[in-house]
Amino acid sequence: MTTNATSSHEPVGRLLNWLGLRHTRRDASGQAAESPEEAAGHNLAREGRRHLAEAIMSFLLDNDLDISPGNLALAHDAFSGKNPALARHIRERARSPEGITQAWLDEIAQQNGGRPDHADLDRLVARLESNLDTFQTHTKAARSVTRDYGSELEQHVVDLEQVQKTGQLVTNLASLAKAMLERTRKAEEDMRKSEDEAKSLRRSLARARRDAEIDYLTGLPNRRAFEALLERHYAEARAECEPLSVAFCDIDEFKRVNDVHGHEAGDRVIKLIADTLAHISDDHCHVARHGGEEFVMLFRGLPPAEAAKRLDEARETLAGRRLINRKTDQPFGQITFSGGVADVFGYEEARGALKAADEALYRAKENGRNRIELA
Repeated sequence: MTTNATSSHEPVGRLLNWLGLRHTRRDASGQAAESPEEAAGHNLAREGRRHLAEAIMSFLLDNDLDISPGNLALAHDAFSGKNPALARHIRERARSPEGITQAWLDEIAQQNGGRPDHADLDRLVARLESNLDTFQTHTKAARSVTRDYGSELEQHVVDLEQVQKTGQLVTNLASLAKAMLERTRKAEEDMRKSEDEAKSLRRSLARARRDAEIDYLTGLPNRRAFEALLERHYAEARAECEPLSVAFCDIDEFKRVNDVHGHEAGDRVIKLIADTLAHISDDHCHVARHGGEEFVMLFRGLPPAEAAKRLDEARETLAGRRLINRKTDQPFGQITFSGGVADVFGYEEARGALKAADEALYRAKENGRNRIELA
């Protein structure tokens, strides 16, 4: 179907605006203002955003998917390079007889944790911690003030009661002062309890934050934790001129394991791969579960070839084992995984290295599985 330029660009423009991917620089008078160099760079960036928007729209419309925030977010992650593993899943599913359906996409979204906005979660945690700090400070100060006030008031009550012939007015004042003293002591006790509750809430928050970064099945860091780890090591390794390599690993023919032996057995196989990869990890080698049957590794101080060799040794050890389903005594057969390794500093940003490692993993799958490929 052929359309004119205006009609084809209008929905793209609306989608760009909706995604917050378009903006125009303006001078003091409100008019758009750019130098020729800025204009050229802006046009290039805008063309890239246009291609991204068109890819997202084509994906949703060609597969008859809902144009919903969840679908848009997943499509953006896949086609922008943010989640190369998701992009590979979409390519493989598109080639399969089942094709891409809304039900399948919803399942993928659930596997990715329901698409949580980690940045919003971090901001919420930071705000809550800040509020807890402020609350504790205020309650501690208020408790100190009421304690000092209570001590002083108590002394005044004693002095008043010792005064002779003060009349009914002083007696009433002494009674009122006693009541005020009791109230300040009650307020001080309530503030102490509130402070204790704030401390308990902080401990619960710390546990929840740790739980949010650990994969429940394998005990490994999850994708969220790995992204923070990658960011930290990327900055440190670049500052110290150290090599930094990243790898994607994927269990070969994992669907067959689930189909033949069931999902419970599949979970045990995932745990086995996690233990195998964790065995080669140390302070400079980190492994995390990226989602499903996929794992991601970071090798600090190792160039890609050495990282690939280390990963290949783990692959070979696992491939040499013959495993049996202990629940049914039925053999699993050979359990293997494939991997792709990339040099983090060979790309403009860490996301580019992740995408390259995932593409190398895809080549390993196409070349027969049970192998490690370099990007």
